[in-house]
Amino acid sequence: MSLTDSSAADIAKTASFASRHLATLSNAARNDALTALHRALLDSRDSILAANARDVETASRAAENGNLNQSVLKRLDLSRPGKYADMLQGILNVRDLDDPVGKVTLKTLLDDGLVLERVSCPIGVLLIIFEARPEVIANIAALSIKSGNAAILKGGKESTETFVAISEVISAAISNTQVPRSSIQLVKTRDVISSLLAQDSLIDLVIPRGSNDLVRYVKDNTKIPVLGHADGLCSAYLHFDANPDVAVKVIVDSKTDYPAACNALETLLVHEDALKTALPHVAKALLSRGVSLRCDMPSRAALVESLPASQTDLLLNATDSDYDTEFLDLTLAVKTIPSTHSPDSAVEVAIEHINIHSSKHTDIVITGSKEIAERFMKGVDSAGVFWNASTRFADGMRYGFGTEVGISTNKIHTRGPVGLDGLTIYKYLIRGDGHGASDYSEGEGGKKWKHEKLSL
Repeated sequence: MSLTDSSAADIAKTASFASRHLATLSNAARNDALTALHRALLDSRDSILAANARDVETASRAAENGNLNQSVLKRLDLSRPGKYADMLQGILNVRDLDDPVGKVTLKTLLDDGLVLERVSCPIGVLLIIFEARPEVIANIAALSIKSGNAAILKGGKESTETFVAISEVISAAISNTQVPRSSIQLVKTRDVISSLLAQDSLIDLVIPRGSNDLVRYVKDNTKIPVLGHADGLCSAYLHFDANPDVAVKVIVDSKTDYPAACNALETLLVHEDALKTALPHVAKALLSRGVSLRCDMPSRAALVESLPASQTDLLLNATDSDYDTEFLDLTLAVKTIPSTHSPDSAVEVAIEHINIHSSKHTDIVITGSKEIAERFMKGVDSAGVFWNASTRFADGMRYGFGTEVGISTNKIHTRGPVGLDGLTIYKYLIRGDGHGASDYSEGEGGKKWKHEKLSL
């Protein structure tokens, strides 16, 4: 990895050259680089955390002055329990995954001596622009190296010292391996972003990780394909037959495990017949953890009636905009699905609400009915749709993909947590022996295609 103040064109050209060399390396060579990367970050833990502490101190003052969102501050802190260890383990998890490059996914005998293959290959050059989350730099470095891609990284100013410290460690680590040092470049200056976004002939994919504003800016200012999501507006539908214990466990985990995450729950849809059965148990558990509930009139009335007065202070009246808001905090919007609808049509109303208001990230249903669950999972148009399971499972590590570069809500190339497979594309290879396309025709003397599927 190299820290650079070079021009955007030079950065992109260097990355493009490095990507071509990186794509030819063996899996063993790429794995050796990841082993070295893990060892170096482990040995430099104290100095990196010291740099991160300086960033956190500066960011804390900015948050106190109202100049920085609290959710950004939480994402910045690398000293949170288990966070540094998870970053290190993520590198090893990626290293130990199967090689994503060179996988044959189709093999066809076109004719004798003429074989077609579809083979996975690196995308090329990735531009990753992110805010806070200093662990991203290690995650991206590991994923990029393993998948044979070069990466250009630009982090937010709130975590500059951490990024510099990590980049210096990574640079030293990979300089003693076969991976080109310029395979991973960290850009320091903010004003180079717009120029990098113009390098569509050299950069193959942009991955923005951060706020809605960041993602919208990137999408509006580049011709390069963009992979990512603008919001993580995740919803849950609580059906009338939900087991209260299951509902409490799943919803509380979805909302409170890490409220600042993009896969945290933001909206709870409740069947009217569950307002006095499962919902009070769920609300009591959420309120005890400091969650503020923004309720529509039916859900608020039911909770005021069923909860002790000491707990109703955190019940607020919802507005229409609350159902389109990613709170990233201990706030949850609650909306009632009327029981005038049949069980089947009620779930359709919930599905319709989610498809209109959701960001197509991750949505869940809590129900004891397999039929209702299957209908929900088929009807909701999101990258992740779960039954009786927390939204927080929407994560590359938890899916077994290793660490991830982010969550994609796109409908082309890749969707959901983007790990190694999401950083590869494919090419078609033909091996022949002097074959010509003009030899094959319907006329007299023309050769015939065999088009036989071969085993992989």
